[in-house]
Amino acid sequence: MSRSDSSQSNSRQKLLNLTMAGVAASVGCLTLAIILAAVFAGLWLDARNGTRPWFTLGLVVLSIPVSLAAMFIIVRLAISKIKAIPQKPKPNPSEETGIGNKA
Repeated sequence: MSRSDSSQSNSRQKLLNLTMAGVAASVGCLTLAIILAAVFAGLWLDARNGTRPWFTLGLVVLSIPVSLAAMFIIVRLAISKIKAIPQKPKPNPSEETGIGNKA
């Protein structure tokens, strides 16, 4: 493996690591935002209707599958973008066996 192949592989790995860190950060922030929105909406509905814990508990429980679905969608989009990055094709070793040999 030459230096350019090694540096290209290293830069691709860095890009992949940064992408995965970005996906993890966005999924975490989105999950937090969904749960906080459910809590505040539940508290507001409970205060308005006089049903103290029920709307809050119900919306928090419903926020769990919503955040899991959002997480699944974000991860699938990130994976499709990662797969779309072109890779340098690896040389076929059978094609290179005769290179440099004198006939």
